Amino acid sequence: MKYILIFSALLLTSVCAAESDWNPRAAYLKQLVDSVPGFLSIQNKDSGRFGKEPWITEDQNVIFQLAAAWSIQDTANPYYHDQAVLEAIMKGGDALVDSQDKDGNWTFRKKDNSTWGQTLEPWAFNRWMRAYHIIQSAMPAERRATWEKAMLVSLKRLESVMRSGRVHNKTTYHAATMYCAGLCFQREDWKQAAHDFMAKVVAEQSLGGWWSEHSGPVVGYNRVYVEGLGLYYALSHDAGVLEALRRGALYHATLTYPNGSSVETVDERNPFHEGVDRGKVGFSFTPEGRGYLLRQSEPPGKWSVSTDDAAAHLLYGETGAAKPTAADGDENLTVLGNNEALVLRKKPWFICLSAFTCEQSTSRWIQDRQNFMSIFHDRAGLIIGGGNTKLQPLWSNFTIGNTGLLKHQPGDEKPEFVAKRGLIHLPTKAALRADQTAPGIDLAYGTEQCRLTAQPLDDTRLKLICESTVNTPLPVEGHIVFLPHVKASLKTAAGKSATLGEKVIEWSSRDVGGWFECHGVRVGVPPGSTLRWPARAHNPYKKDGRSTLEEARLVLCVPFTKEANKREITVEILSSSKPE
Repeated sequence: MKYILIFSALLLTSVCAAESDWNPRAAYLKQLVDSVPGFLSIQNKDSGRFGKEPWITEDQNVIFQLAAAWSIQDTANPYYHDQAVLEAIMKGGDALVDSQDKDGNWTFRKKDNSTWGQTLEPWAFNRWMRAYHIIQSAMPAERRATWEKAMLVSLKRLESVMRSGRVHNKTTYHAATMYCAGLCFQREDWKQAAHDFMAKVVAEQSLGGWWSEHSGPVVGYNRVYVEGLGLYYALSHDAGVLEALRRGALYHATLTYPNGSSVETVDERNPFHEGVDRGKVGFSFTPEGRGYLLRQSEPPGKWSVSTDDAAAHLLYGETGAAKPTAADGDENLTVLGNNEALVLRKKPWFICLSAFTCEQSTSRWIQDRQNFMSIFHDRAGLIIGGGNTKLQPLWSNFTIGNTGLLKHQPGDEKPEFVAKRGLIHLPTKAALRADQTAPGIDLAYGTEQCRLTAQPLDDTRLKLICESTVNTPLPVEGHIVFLPHVKASLKTAAGKSATLGEKVIEWSSRDVGGWFECHGVRVGVPPGSTLRWPARAHNPYKKDGRSTLEEARLVLCVPFTKEANKREITVEILSSSKPE
């Protein structure tokens, strides 16, 4: 087995075969061309708005994709310099002009029709600017002047962001917009401001390849940094950002499950989401990044890149050698950063442990760092883990005290996120144990010392060991958090059965017996355990925090006593388990 460390020099040794080539241009052009009729059909010809009501500014992102189709000269593209496409782009930009306020902001509205104030919307503004960069010479003078007048209002605000804004995923995207604006308006000072800001972005990247907005990585938003840097590099060819793009590619390649989904374990903002991100254009500029893109695009016949990404790759992306990464190997142990996370790949098992801890944030966006292990199997998918939330101590690997002291109240838009006295659900310290056969993590909850260990036994069996010192008179409980499959059947050795739905399940050790089964996985449980469903999440993207049943978790609650302070749980993949 390979043992890999990503430390200050970011040492990452490939364990795979020779390089392949990354060149998706023909497939991406076909996707872009095939999308154009649909885009044109969803535009309101009077207002210029795309999509269905309620309209949001990001509905206008389509104008960049149409601009790409309008600008690419290829025998396979019938929309090159097509007048109807050009008019649709201009009408789409007119809609952004019409919806802009006097300060250059737009209303941040979501598709559930909730509004979150006025904002200098980075995603739509960036694509509007990129579309303008493509079509500006083809626009009538009066139309062009209207666009420029509106853009300059927002760009005046962007100037101040470049001077004093902190490094953030949105400001990184804004910097890419500012550089593009410098090209459009022939402003060297704007280009320089973007260059200087991107140097700050590079400087704030960790040596492990991630950016932190509070304490530790945010996996999804990390891609925004890579995309913003990539768009900037495509227009500027500033070689100073290439190493950051390379480190970002290695980070994402390592923290990606074998099925292409992102590893959520280290994420401080978002729980697990099924699905494959095929990769932003920023990954295309290094061999390591192209290796990640190639891995995410397999099998080629099932590519499902977004049309927005396809357009960006066609206009800006590079092709060429794709260097395989260590994450492609069958057996390796990778330690990231300064012993902050590890990944054990022992095919078909994939285990991630996170040692990121921090003080609890009162922000709805920064989740409680409470769930430090994820376990994936090639056939069963993600079994244990799922990430973090707020107001839900049952998602914590260990709790000290009364878990009923912290919970979400339906309809509460401004909840108190801090637990009351009598409950500790977040550790203050964490330390990895990088064992190649049984990796683990030590966690400190006040005076209580707890430990999690995962040991793959063979291709279908794995053992979890949960330990606690039980130094406190308060109840000490371990939680093994399982990813649910809503509407799946749940059955136990004691003969109980149910379907995972709205009905609350709280089965005692007597109800469970020695094991329970769900979705092709059998879990052997220690005596005294309780199985609970649904342990609901708090969704920060809903004002009242409400979440769906699909966001809930099935939790095995394991109590500790002085006499039983070490508990073992077995996980077995049954023959009925289907590949994810």
